[in-house]
Amino acid sequence: MKITDFESFLQCLGIPNKCELNKPIFKKMFLDNGALDATDKKCLKDDVDKVRWLYTLKPSTINIAPYNDNQREYPEVAVLHVELLKPERFKRIAHFINRSIPYPLVLLFTSDVEGQASLAIGLADKRINQADKEKWVIEDSIQTDWFDFSDQSEAATEFLASLTVSNLPFQNFWKFYQALNQRVIAINCASHSGEFSLGGSNQTDKADDRLAMLRKLESLEAEKLEIANKLKKEKQMGKQVEMNTQIKELNDKIAKIKGKL
Repeated sequence: MKITDFESFLQCLGIPNKCELNKPIFKKMFLDNGALDATDKKCLKDDVDKVRWLYTLKPSTINIAPYNDNQREYPEVAVLHVELLKPERFKRIAHFINRSIPYPLVLLFTSDVEGQASLAIGLADKRINQADKEKWVIEDSIQTDWFDFSDQSEAATEFLASLTVSNLPFQNFWKFYQALNQRVIAINCASHSGEFSLGGSNQTDKADDRLAMLRKLESLEAEKLEIANKLKKEKQMGKQVEMNTQIKELNDKIAKIKGKL
């Protein structure tokens, strides 16, 4: 099935009709729960147009068992649609939505990016706060880049098709959610390698390794950018040579990591 807009993407997901909720979440809910700082509130006011709770996947609506252990509780998975007026701060918005709602969330962001209707997806693993069982801790938050519906790469097309619910494990909601995580990690790796691949038989371990490498890449890229900005202002030849050497060493490290993705 060709995905050309958000509605065709939802059809491709193939979520059973019994899971549909399609109820608005009003901005006041996020303001009332006390999880937002001043910048979050500005993002909510200026960047967010609408939030809808599209689907609730739970044992009574889909044949997936709840999961819980000493660390985690995954009784269900909620799918939210967040329509943005401005796309730039969607990762921050994903973070405060995840802080505000205790369930495992699949966040589907839509916005116009450079004049084109686009989609981004955000996930976050959550665990129980051992000091306060009524609270939760966000362990890993991960988001895709923006996908332009009208101009998809081969990797993006494969990724979006891989999210079809029938392709995911139904043993329990933890395994279901981890499979989604693996796919988001894989498409983020594809932005460097050009190839969408879930890896071999032990996909969970491979996803953990790849996520660690992606985090390292982010750190190295940030370090390189900082040095490059200083280099632009540096007047002393000796320090310029030193900074260029540092940038070359960072580029070598970055290339080595990308080669493993």
